[in-house]
Amino acid sequence: MLHYSAFFLCSLLLPFAALQSTKGPTGGYGPVFEEQPQNTLFPEGSAEEQVSLSCRARAIPPANYRWKLNGTDLNLAENSSYRLIGGNLAISNPTQSKHAGTYQCVASNSFGTVLSNEASLRFGYLQEFSPEERDQVKITEGQGIMLPCNPPQHYPGLSYRWLLNEFPNFLANDSRHFVSQVTGNLYIARTDVEDEGKYSCLATSHIAFTTKSVYSTFTPLLIIPGAEPRLYAPSIKVRFPVETYTLAKQSVTLECFAFGNPVPRIRWRKVDTSQSPQWFASDPVLHIPSVSFDDDGTYECEAENSKGRDIYQGRVIVQAQPEWLQIISDTEAKIGSDLLWNCAASGKPRPTIRWLRNGKPLASQARTEVINGQLKITNLHLQDSGMYQCVAGNKHGTIYTSAELTVQALAPDFRLSPVKPLIPAARGGEITIQCNPRAAPTPVILWSKGTELLYNNSRVTVTANGTLILKNISRTDEGNYTCFAENIMGKSNSTGILSVREATRITLAPSGSDINQGDSVVLQCHASHDPTMDLTFTWELDGLPVNFEEEYEHYQRASADESVGDLHIINAKLRHAGKYTCTAQTVVDRTSASASLLVRGPPGPPGGVVVRDVKETSVQLSWSRGFDNHNPISRYKVQVMEPETEIWKTAKTDPPTVEGNAESALVVGLTPWTDYLFQVVASNILGVGEPSVPSSLVRTKEAAPNVAPSGLNGGGGTPNELTINWTPLSRQYQNGDDFGYIIAFKRKTDDIWQTFRVPGVQSHQFVYRNETITAYTPFDVMIKAFNRKGEGPYSLETTIYSAEDEPNISPSKVKATAISSTDIEVEWNSVSPNNGVLLGYEIRYWKAGDKEAAADRVRSPSLNTSAKVSGLKPNTLYHVTIRAYNRAGTGPPSPSANVTTSKSPPKRPPRNISWTLSRSSINIKWDQVVAMKNESPVTGYKILYRLDSQLTPTLYATSKTRAELPLPEGASHVTIQLCATGKGGDGEPAEVHIPKDSGTSMMVENSAPPILTQAQVINSAAVLLLLKCFAV
Repeated sequence: MLHYSAFFLCSLLLPFAALQSTKGPTGGYGPVFEEQPQNTLFPEGSAEEQVSLSCRARAIPPANYRWKLNGTDLNLAENSSYRLIGGNLAISNPTQSKHAGTYQCVASNSFGTVLSNEASLRFGYLQEFSPEERDQVKITEGQGIMLPCNPPQHYPGLSYRWLLNEFPNFLANDSRHFVSQVTGNLYIARTDVEDEGKYSCLATSHIAFTTKSVYSTFTPLLIIPGAEPRLYAPSIKVRFPVETYTLAKQSVTLECFAFGNPVPRIRWRKVDTSQSPQWFASDPVLHIPSVSFDDDGTYECEAENSKGRDIYQGRVIVQAQPEWLQIISDTEAKIGSDLLWNCAASGKPRPTIRWLRNGKPLASQARTEVINGQLKITNLHLQDSGMYQCVAGNKHGTIYTSAELTVQALAPDFRLSPVKPLIPAARGGEITIQCNPRAAPTPVILWSKGTELLYNNSRVTVTANGTLILKNISRTDEGNYTCFAENIMGKSNSTGILSVREATRITLAPSGSDINQGDSVVLQCHASHDPTMDLTFTWELDGLPVNFEEEYEHYQRASADESVGDLHIINAKLRHAGKYTCTAQTVVDRTSASASLLVRGPPGPPGGVVVRDVKETSVQLSWSRGFDNHNPISRYKVQVMEPETEIWKTAKTDPPTVEGNAESALVVGLTPWTDYLFQVVASNILGVGEPSVPSSLVRTKEAAPNVAPSGLNGGGGTPNELTINWTPLSRQYQNGDDFGYIIAFKRKTDDIWQTFRVPGVQSHQFVYRNETITAYTPFDVMIKAFNRKGEGPYSLETTIYSAEDEPNISPSKVKATAISSTDIEVEWNSVSPNNGVLLGYEIRYWKAGDKEAAADRVRSPSLNTSAKVSGLKPNTLYHVTIRAYNRAGTGPPSPSANVTTSKSPPKRPPRNISWTLSRSSINIKWDQVVAMKNESPVTGYKILYRLDSQLTPTLYATSKTRAELPLPEGASHVTIQLCATGKGGDGEPAEVHIPKDSGTSMMVENSAPPILTQAQVINSAAVLLLLKCFAV
């Protein structure tokens, strides 16, 4: 039977034996680009004399190269400026007129041809500004102005700066100044006198590593001063295009700048969003560094000041260059088979797709079908081999993906995939034996056991692809099995030996368990097997292998016996529940047993949180039940978060408790016009579960404000004004857009209230001016907030006084008395407060013969009606006046008082100091000090007495020329300073150092530096003043 079948197969294939396989060199392949040309910008006038476009392809045999310019082949032989270096194209002395354009590299070898990406060569340049003088520009102070740059011809774009008067004094962009990087023009929102000067535009070109800058001639700017610059609403002067096209992943910059007085504030928002538009930038330039399709939309620029606002809108349209979603790859196909290649690309606009074979367009014909990104070739021939390219392009670029098709014709060959030499199989089991020779076209496959051909029956199956399947194997199936393969190119065979072993069986299967989260359990699994083979156990959970390495804290194997594969589950989590499968396997067979593990625990996260029926202070929330994890859900808790806080809080609901059978709740107590996220948490007797995925961001509806502004106060300012201040309400209390404040006030004596509206969230002051307002008039003032939904409640009434005026009453009965050579005491009668709150009194004093305008001034820190003035000159006549003052200034002067300071104190220290020591005292005496004519008379003496053990000296005073001072037991040394004193103050001191064992001594004359003067003694809190008079 075997011989007859073989003869029939030979007869069937014989007419094709003469066909030959046409193939390229062994081991070769077509070109694959490793370097491709890139877009190049070459600076005109560059010192470089050559530009090079790269092209290198990996290929065996090596590739040949040629180039195209604007789609036409370059004839390098006829143009000496082009040279081919390897695959690179070198261009000598490049010029705009001859060499600018789009270049493409073509690489070829015997396997096919491929085209590179297209690359442009462009030339960058920047010409000089016109040398003509620019006209002077005049503008009234406070108005806005634009100074045009008028840059010279250039490519590509430039960066701009402006110079004021001289180099390098460059203007910086601030709230008043803006330099457009689109036009180069300089804009000043509100001119000031200091803006006057000469302005020059600096344009800079950045090409590769070269930078070039050119200056314009100066434009003189003359500012015409105005008495009071006019306030006016913003007017946007710098506007970005109505439509701005940009590419994904690139950056986009929008400019917006306005004139106005006060200087307008600029801010941005995207208006066509699903949520309420939010302001997100406050700068004349909105820069998006890496654009995505989410950035596509309409953007609004708003310029606002206290006089009004101006808005402008434009659209950003995001498009994209082509990007591959699916590419083709090298394919080896059998002769006569079919080829199906697909490629796909994303892009905006949507790319068109075309196909190339060996660099030439490929269209549908005969066996070839081209439909957009799909290429199908049926009944492949050897000549279909070659290099194929899928090309995707839109107006933003073109991309290529390449692959090589190799059509094969091969006789069957088992060298790379022979039948397994030894094929073990388990008794009673099933075995699959593969037969996969390398062959083209697909061969006819036959199987034999020994010399007997095998045919399909209940135990034997030969599949269409040549695989042999044996079922219910017994010992009689052992033997040699041979696979025969034959096609038009030849034939071959391969043999393996089948060996039958004992089957593996589960002897103790795992059983189902029901546990709580945190418990542990053992799933048992024992098995028997053929002793000549090794047995291994594996475990799966719901069809996936148990990961013992990552979950070592929860999973452990039993390893005491080879036939035992128990699984220990420790501190079980909810994720450990499911169907566990134990598999015992050898190299020839495997058997499995399964059991379910039920883990009870807290509920899983609820799903599908949806917010609806959004109102001012409430929303209706609904959700779907999550897994109860085998314990009924007892209740739900709703949590709420404001995005800026990033803190989840428990929300108030109505009713307060949400039962476990509920799937909705009314959330109350929210703030109007506020963004919220919501999530729901379920709980049962085993604990609290994980929260749901947060809801989409929602904003509660607007409502009239319900909180009055705080911090109401005021006062001050200039005469005839009432100044009212308050603390602006924060975002959470505004409750809506178009926000502002309403001020209500009246005189204390009036019954009619006046009201004024102050727009603007950040407004914090209102000044009411009226010539009828007298100084320091009390007003009752209230404030409330408003928005476009209505007005809020008024605050409590607060008394605020109008601006103060200077006092108009002068103090009386001014009296000045000399208390030393440098100090005087001034007294006066108080003044009744008028025109404001009296803060104190100002003392002005000046020497006789000087002008009052040069008087020195001292302000009393309180409302006391006496004060001491120090630092005067001895024996000098002074004039003194007193004025009352408040926050508005000082009042009229009092009548002047005259005072002459005392003469200077005696300069000479006491002399001939002597002392006598006893057990408990020191008796000290000295010569009387006689004052000079220019000194004040001596009225007494002061003694500063310090023991060696004391840190603080003691002060004694006497009118005599002797004193008895105490000498405590244990004192070893005494220091004494002695000075004369009089109406003019204290004189120079004499210092004496007295050891306790000195007995009786005398110091004839000793003048010491003023270690501690009178002033220091009086002003030091550390000195204990004990005044004693000693009677002799």
